[in-house]
Amino acid sequence: MKKSPLAPLALMAALALGGCGKDNDSKSAKLQIRMTDAPGDFRAVNLDLRQIEVHLKDEGNPDGWQNLPFTAQSINILEYVNGKSALLVDTDFEPGDIKEIRLVLGPNNTVTTRTGTFALKTPSGQTSGVKLKLQNVNLKERETYQLLLDFDVAKSIVERGNGSDRYLLKPVIRVVAQDLNGMLRGVASPSAALPQVLAIRQSITVPDTFSTQADATGSFQLMSLPAGTYTVKLFPTTTAPQNQAAYKEVTRTGVTVTNNATTDLGTIAVQ
Repeated sequence: MKKSPLAPLALMAALALGGCGKDNDSKSAKLQIRMTDAPGDFRAVNLDLRQIEVHLKDEGNPDGWQNLPFTAQSINILEYVNGKSALLVDTDFEPGDIKEIRLVLGPNNTVTTRTGTFALKTPSGQTSGVKLKLQNVNLKERETYQLLLDFDVAKSIVERGNGSDRYLLKPVIRVVAQDLNGMLRGVASPSAALPQVLAIRQSITVPDTFSTQADATGSFQLMSLPAGTYTVKLFPTTTAPQNQAAYKEVTRTGVTVTNNATTDLGTIAVQ
């Protein structure tokens, strides 16, 4: 079975539609779903994911939903940042168009901050699931098609005061065709600065921002970026030792990202 040459490189959710290789006479496509995320200021975000469905018919047709083989589970999406992803679904699928994806969440969603663990309340309008519309997703025989569902933690969790209901879960998820997009990577030095990395696409009317966190080695990667010109910013999240120069914010402008290619920024000094 051939897989897409690209791999998820941010903390979010990825849907991959893969085809069969020459050693398989099946005319089905392969459907794969992964989870990854863009970071927020939390220690853990556990999603009670119960079911994953896809919609195969025109919008508004209630008969078009189809359940995918998925084992209900709790997922801490903060474990899937900077290139890591959780494989949720891997199954053969009939060729054709997919119109929507629906993620059905249970009631046991939580967020952990510096002060404790709190329930994440889901708005009543989302009790039937979080629906994500898809455009031009056509599964073909023996071909690979991959989507990335990017769960933005920082935008998805709303704090609304004190008490047991202080945090509200309003999922913000972008859908990206993974096999049609570019990748950006680099290394922050010193690695102890642990910077947050923002890539801001400037070559559009309304700039679009993507983010990740450098790991303990200073490495960072952003995947499934639309082609365009970006400004990349690094914001250290730690403080330098007293006997060293302070960590500093760094901005790189005019960074070009192209489809199906990796833009390597090399080593970026943040001190």
